[in-house]
Amino acid sequence: MASHSKDPNTLIGDDDRDRAAQLLKDAYAKGQLTHQQLDQCLEQVLSARTRGQIDVAVAGLPAQNPDDRSTITTVSGLILRRGRWRVPADLTVASALATVYLDLSRAIIEHPVVDLEVLVGVGRVRIIVPRDAIVDLKDMETGLKGLSYKPGRSSGSDGPRIRIHGTVGMRKLTVRHARLR
Repeated sequence: MASHSKDPNTLIGDDDRDRAAQLLKDAYAKGQLTHQQLDQCLEQVLSARTRGQIDVAVAGLPAQNPDDRSTITTVSGLILRRGRWRVPADLTVASALATVYLDLSRAIIEHPVVDLEVLVGVGRVRIIVPRDAIVDLKDMETGLKGLSYKPGRSSGSDGPRIRIHGTVGMRKLTVRHARLR
């Protein structure tokens, strides 16, 4: 959180409350909280004024497993993931100049929600998601060439939720569902 002090009496700001609320929403999306627990904890977070009050509201959340978080970076070239690969719950792909190709269609996705942060300056980005995936692009910012996404016919509530957010600057972001094989 923005306030780095461990003192429970340290005053907090809106950024701290927003981050704590997002942690709670993510835990709810992963099935770690009931709707009633989410409402109760969000009420505590939104009315919190000190570090201690925020800490109490998020104290019951499970610790983040470091294996559920990964970062892929390069300055230029190609970032390529395809075939059978294990997708972490939180994946960041970052590059100033690289072309990014992520194929999740045959990947091992063990989490109900995958948080995919894409931070690319000039390179093109192409992401293929499973046929039954639910894609959330509402926090994705694209620059010059924009975004291409057409929801799949068979995307439904049984598949994983892929939250794609971040920034693609100069080139196009293409997201599509896998085709029949």
